[in-house]
Amino acid sequence: MAKKKKPEEAKGGAPEWMTTFSDLMTLLLCFFVLLFAFSTIDQRKFTAVMKSFQGSAGVLHAGKTIDGSEYIDKGLNEDKLTKQLKEIRDFKVMEEKINKYLEENNMKNEIFVELESRGLLIRLNENVLFGSGKAELKENAKETLRFLGDIIKQEEFKSKYITVEGHTDSDPIVRSKKYPTNWELSISRASNVVRFLIEDTYVEPKRLSASGYSQYHPVAPNDTMENKSKNRRVDILILRSDFSQS
Repeated sequence: MAKKKKPEEAKGGAPEWMTTFSDLMTLLLCFFVLLFAFSTIDQRKFTAVMKSFQGSAGVLHAGKTIDGSEYIDKGLNEDKLTKQLKEIRDFKVMEEKINKYLEENNMKNEIFVELESRGLLIRLNENVLFGSGKAELKENAKETLRFLGDIIKQEEFKSKYITVEGHTDSDPIVRSKKYPTNWELSISRASNVVRFLIEDTYVEPKRLSASGYSQYHPVAPNDTMENKSKNRRVDILILRSDFSQS
């Protein structure tokens, strides 16, 4: 009589197909987590992106760097982030163009360009634009202002507002009917730069404003001749969208 074959014992654990299925589910979970991460933008991510500009667009004088918190509202959305990053890249391109011009014309010690929280600052020393105690533009200053006007009119900057600020040192001006104090001198200098940008380079007047600060916004102590020369300046500030007029 033939021996009956014993039934095969079932292997322990989950069926083999469950291993493959589990791997598939794990991969799908990772995929959707990545999708969520790419589609969600928060302030911490924005700050990390902004800090990646350190050493290029983000380096400012006195060791300051651009901080994302200066640029964004609490409710930042993806569209606004994209626009702000593009704006920073555009400013960086402008900064590089101006610096190239300054190098080619040996003006790096007379004109300074820096990206700050309000926008791109172009700082021109007094001797670049004016004679001592005067507000009439020098002839050789006009070529530099024409170059800046052409940059300002480029497509990516055509919506930007520009403030022109006149500054003096603390030395009282020799009194005259035209400029009784440093107030009148600083305002006249800023106004003449604005007028030139409008009349000669055809920058839209509605984009420009002029202001004078006399001696009251120094960038250095008025204690040496060198520091005083730093304070005698005109600042052209191309404003970021968040600081522009409505």
